[in-house]
Amino acid sequence: MYVLKLISRNLLRHKLRTSLTLLGLVIAVLAFGLLQTVVDAWYAGAAAASNARLVTRNAISLVFPLPLSYENRIRGVDGVTLIARSSWFGGTYRDPKNFFAQFAVSDNYLDLYPEFVLPEAQRADYRRDRKGALIGRQLADQFGFKIGDVIPIKGTIYPGTWEFVVRGIFDGRDASTITRTMLFHYDYLNETVRKRTGRQVDQVGVFILGVADPDNAATISRNVDAVFHNSLAETLTETEQAFQLGFVAMSNQIIAAIRLVSYVVIVIIMAVMANAMAMSARERTVEYATLKALGFGPGFLALIVFGESILMGLVGGAIGMLATPPLAAIFKQAVGGVLPVFSVSRETMQMQALCALVVGVVAGIVPAIQAARVRIVEGLRAIG
Repeated sequence: MYVLKLISRNLLRHKLRTSLTLLGLVIAVLAFGLLQTVVDAWYAGAAAASNARLVTRNAISLVFPLPLSYENRIRGVDGVTLIARSSWFGGTYRDPKNFFAQFAVSDNYLDLYPEFVLPEAQRADYRRDRKGALIGRQLADQFGFKIGDVIPIKGTIYPGTWEFVVRGIFDGRDASTITRTMLFHYDYLNETVRKRTGRQVDQVGVFILGVADPDNAATISRNVDAVFHNSLAETLTETEQAFQLGFVAMSNQIIAAIRLVSYVVIVIIMAVMANAMAMSARERTVEYATLKALGFGPGFLALIVFGESILMGLVGGAIGMLATPPLAAIFKQAVGGVLPVFSVSRETMQMQALCALVVGVVAGIVPAIQAARVRIVEGLRAIG
């Protein structure tokens, strides 16, 4: 117990140096946690995707749609239990900066997404209204949408101003479910386009497939694509998770850079803390020589120096970890819903604790060895 007391008192002898070093460590651990949370948020959509759902799209590119007539042929593939349509609308709300996902979907779309929780009464109202729309809770909170509101959307892919009436607001099953989305009737889109232009009619962006057995997803995917082999619009069918990861893969270099920066921050603070510990050890050379003259061994000297470094690492890491969740919440609010799922995971907290411990251990190794090797004569010679 007296060893811990000695370590604590040594840590507080140079309050300014200790405070600045702790502050740097707190900022480093905090920055590491926030950057890792950004990476987690980037992968949130793919992480929440289900392997029990398949996505069928045009094999050339997602830009090219599929004929609506494919729906019945896909439904006949063995293992497919349910099929829904989904087409990207790509409009803007009032201002181009107010961008959010809008999908024209078939009425059975929510049957494939049990993670979206919608009261049955609101779903019935939505089905009765040709211009009805369903709004995710995160999107409703961001823009203040309420049931009954009329939302004007300026189309980009489909020109003109489209008006939708909010008939339901769906919640996520848990905090990891992204609900920053607007859904509306595919039939409304298709019929309106038919009347306005006559082009882009009876076309679907992707088909979402429900399968009886997720273990057979690969076989079912091959069978679906085989149906349209050598057709004018060949298909590519993959799990929803693989489909989402395809989007994330486009920004792999950005993700890698963020990860690299997070670890560089830790390495920098490790060097700063090692320098601070080395300075403390050099200043106490006389004290270490005196302790050796009194009979304390090299192991004891190494222990108090090493313990001081680890204690500083643990204290700084703990403060940084405690500050990460509230600052993450503030950051999420500040970015205005760009990252709908932005919460610090348990894995990130564990990595923060590990990094703080590693910093404390590595920073204390060299000063501890130097303290253990102090010679009594050379140390006492510096007195006076």
